[in-house]
Amino acid sequence: MTNLRTVLSKHVDSGSLPGAVALVARGDQVDVQAVGHTDRDGTAPMARDSIFRIASITKPVVAAAVMMLVEDGVIALDDPVDAWLPELAAPMVVRTPASPVDDVVPAVRPITVFDLLTSRAGYGFPSDFSLPAVAPLVSELKQGPPQPRNVPAPDAWMAALSRIPMLHQPGEAWLYNICSDIQGVLIARASGRTLPEFLVDRLFEPLGMTDTAFDVPSAKLDRFTSYYVPGPTGGPELADAPDGQWSTPPAFPSGAGGLVSTVDDYHAFARLLLAEGTAPDGRRLLTPESVRRMTTNHLPPGQRKAGGLFLESMGWGFGAAVDVEPVDPWSVPGRYGWVGGTGTAAHITRSTGAVTILLTQLQMSGPSFPESMRDFWRYAAEA
Repeated sequence: MTNLRTVLSKHVDSGSLPGAVALVARGDQVDVQAVGHTDRDGTAPMARDSIFRIASITKPVVAAAVMMLVEDGVIALDDPVDAWLPELAAPMVVRTPASPVDDVVPAVRPITVFDLLTSRAGYGFPSDFSLPAVAPLVSELKQGPPQPRNVPAPDAWMAALSRIPMLHQPGEAWLYNICSDIQGVLIARASGRTLPEFLVDRLFEPLGMTDTAFDVPSAKLDRFTSYYVPGPTGGPELADAPDGQWSTPPAFPSGAGGLVSTVDDYHAFARLLLAEGTAPDGRRLLTPESVRRMTTNHLPPGQRKAGGLFLESMGWGFGAAVDVEPVDPWSVPGRYGWVGGTGTAAHITRSTGAVTILLTQLQMSGPSFPESMRDFWRYAAEA
């Protein structure tokens, strides 16, 4: 009889995953399973409190923090961002997406906070990685798989960004990843605090997310999993050990993919969204309207289609995808969440109160969701 442990064990026993921790919850009914080991050598068994590099499921957390500043009255959704990000005061845009990086025209309007939250500021990855303006995103901004020690500090990063042309005019296209990193810088500058400080004070401490951060202190390294990439023969190859890139605070805390966390910490954040912004102790951290905006699709059909390499027919809210069509057994319209390139996934379905979280330590081989995720989602939809 299929259960959550069986679903995870299939991929661990085959050797494709060193280990995994997963959660399926509906209200107070919570099933958590940990399978395999924290590394390929079997040094320690995977545990419920194992710490993972969660990559792009950092994005919804950072979007929630932006909405806190909106609720504080510090920023507004329709505000141009150049008051806090002067590097983006006069952005240039390539004449067409396929144009050389020096064939540019001025942006027709300012970039707004709303543009950043919906990933439509004009910066980011398109479905076609061969476009000339994509290369500087990797070479200058170190976009791609998380590498926290290799990214310059926020001011230098923003200066580099200002020299790279946008692929599209503001609001015209959904592009992946970079807008969340810009949101992290916006939070720091608008609040007058570092991004880690703001998140700890406004989200992590109120929710009891004690293991969520941009680095792992030495006292917790024994719970930190090793991180792997698919090898040439298909088996996992070590990319980062526990004492590697996340063992010290980064110069650039990445709002797009820099956090580490545990399954229970991320469940606490998911429950905040299901509770329309109310923490377990009754404190309101977000308004229901902010949560609604976060979890509602803001992309018209044409923009969804153009982003199909990443979105696979989904829409986009603030910081994460929103299912709009029941194309798969797990695709419930309104389901909100995203995946991380380090092999993580987290979703909520507000209409049913469901939460699904999968944490693995194997880098995805591309934007397409791996079979382990699809098996997990299929099980959760049918359980």
